[in-house]
Amino acid sequence: MPIRYARSLTGRTRSVAANRHLGFALAFVAGAINAGGFLAVQQYTSHMTGIVSAMADNIALGAYGLVWSGLGGVLSFLLGAACSTVMINYSRRRQLHSEYALPLLLEAALLLCFGFLGASLAQITGLFVPLTVMLLCFIMGLQNALITKLSRAEIRTTHITGIITDIGIELGKLFYWNRSRGPDIARVMADRQRLRVLSLLALYFFLGGVIGALGFNHLGYIATVPLALLLVLLASVPALDDLLLLTRRVLRR
Repeated sequence: MPIRYARSLTGRTRSVAANRHLGFALAFVAGAINAGGFLAVQQYTSHMTGIVSAMADNIALGAYGLVWSGLGGVLSFLLGAACSTVMINYSRRRQLHSEYALPLLLEAALLLCFGFLGASLAQITGLFVPLTVMLLCFIMGLQNALITKLSRAEIRTTHITGIITDIGIELGKLFYWNRSRGPDIARVMADRQRLRVLSLLALYFFLGGVIGALGFNHLGYIATVPLALLLVLLASVPALDDLLLLTRRVLRR
């Protein structure tokens, strides 16, 4: 990967193209973690809508143990999103190049922990759920907050309900018959570029899910290691830029 391109993907200076390309990569990672992680922890860890709905159902059924389990997942996702936001704002205040790279490096480190220690973590209960579930929910919240802030809420990667809805909206515009014409009647026009981006996000999420499920099925927890290395590759250049600047300042003193 060319250094200039890597710097544009996760660096402080943003462009529409860089946001989209990073979104595709993170959608792939999210799909792999979500689908593959299900085989490891028997729970989808990015689907907060389903978890909250299941909590409501379990309250009605009197299955309060499962309610606490769902709450642990939601709180972990929430903490991940909060952590990502703190890291981004901290870096932004100090004008670091790794403003968006640091959360990705943390995500990579957590994925490595999951890959190498997953079997042991599964035996430890955290916030009402095994630490493996907490870890994956935290990672999903971390990543979702990152891409939301980075793209100003235009791109989401950890779940595709909104993406599929937006695809449906654009398709509705695309196939709408503008029968009425006149200067006072606005034509209904689809944003074809947006439709393409949304479709690619959904496709990369699906492909990531397939690869992640196959990896977890055949390799187990260690299947997250290549995903972690991909995140390190994406985030390393801005982080190294900041490290070099820090080294120069220390040497000048």
